[in-house]
Amino acid sequence: MRRELIVMRHAKSSWKQPTLADHDRPLNNRGKRDAPRVAAYLETLDWLPDSIVSSDAERTRQTLELMCNRWSYRPPITWTRALYLAGWSEVYGVADRWESNIQRVMIVGHNPGWEALCAKLTGHWQQMTTANVALLTGQGASWRQALLSSWELVQWVRPREIP
Repeated sequence: MRRELIVMRHAKSSWKQPTLADHDRPLNNRGKRDAPRVAAYLETLDWLPDSIVSSDAERTRQTLELMCNRWSYRPPITWTRALYLAGWSEVYGVADRWESNIQRVMIVGHNPGWEALCAKLTGHWQQMTTANVALLTGQGASWRQALLSSWELVQWVRPREIP
């Protein structure tokens, strides 16, 4: 079965409160501006997720809230601490909970794990700055099987390049 994976790094976070725990950092103004722009662009590309699995950090929560408010529908979201500062092995670990009949999953998380994840899946490393999205396609009867195969990068979405 064809699989489509949307790998997104959270939008730009604020460092105004240096004593705030990393997990609790909110978005800054640029992040609040970029998240809905990326959401609108994904919809024009017809790349809206069937399901979302996200880190439970404050900045990923705010990113997705702004994005979902921009979309024509709200996909189901699973929040998990397992994707906080995660990489390929953590994604593989939670993928067994993704329904096999779902074709397109969006995962939202953090670096450096997301750059490493994209490099492992596609064989090519690219820098993933905040609010960047990698649109990937792969094959597999299940999501875990698909994650063990090679993936094709369809498009890299960067807020500064959105028309």
